[in-house]
Amino acid sequence: MAVSIDKVYQKVLALANKEQRGYITPQEFNLFADQAQMEIFQQYFYDIDQLERRVNDDMGKFIKSKIEIFKDFATTINHNDTLPSNIYFIDSVFLNRSNGKQVPVEKMDRDDSYNIWAATSKRPLLKSYESRPTYSIIGNKILFRPNNIGGYFYNIIRKPITPNWTYLIDPTTKNALYNPNAMDHQNFELHLSEEGNLVIKILQFAGVSIKDVNLTQYSVGKEVATEQKQKQ
Repeated sequence: MAVSIDKVYQKVLALANKEQRGYITPQEFNLFADQAQMEIFQQYFYDIDQLERRVNDDMGKFIKSKIEIFKDFATTINHNDTLPSNIYFIDSVFLNRSNGKQVPVEKMDRDDSYNIWAATSKRPLLKSYESRPTYSIIGNKILFRPNNIGGYFYNIIRKPITPNWTYLIDPTTKNALYNPNAMDHQNFELHLSEEGNLVIKILQFAGVSIKDVNLTQYSVGKEVATEQKQKQ
C-alpha cells in the first residue's frame, strides 16, 4: 500500500505553519516530495550494502522487501533497443536459448566494448556465442552479441514514479483544494513505514527554501533520531 501524498502534505503544512514559520505551496511541496522520495529510495542500496556485512541481517531483509515493488522481471529486450528512462539499474540479463535453457548474459566494459568485441571476435575461446552471450550499454542503448537471435530478457530496478499532489483552486478563497481524482495524481510509492521519513526530509528542504533555521534544525534532529532508532 502506497504512502498517501495528501497525508504527508498535511503533516508538513501543520509543522511548517506552526508558529507562522511559512507556507509551502503545492508546487514547492511536489518538488520537495520528489527529492525526498528519491533520497530515501537511493539510501536503500547503501544501507543494504552496509547491513549485509552484519551477522544478523533482518534489517537488510526488511529493506530488500521495500525494494520489491520497484522490480520488473523478465522484460523482453532486443539488440540496439533504447533503454526506458525509468530504469534505476539493470539487475540481470539472460537469454532463453532455442533448446529451452536460460543463460546469463555477461556485461562487457562500457567504455571500450566495441574494441573488446572486435578483439574477442578473432579469438574463438573469447568470442560471444549463443552459449556465452554478452551485452554492453552505450549511451541509452543496449547492444548484444550475438545480435541476430531473439530471446533476450532483463530484470531491472526501476525508479519510483514522481509523486504529485493535485489540486483545484477554490474560486472564493483562492486556496488550493486537494483533488485526488486528477489524472496526474500520484501517491508516494514507498513503503508505508517511510511516511515519517518523507515528512522529515520534505521539512528539511522546506526549511532551506523559506530560510527557517529552526525548521531545518528540527527536521534534521528528527531524522537523526529516526536513523538511530532504526539501527538499534
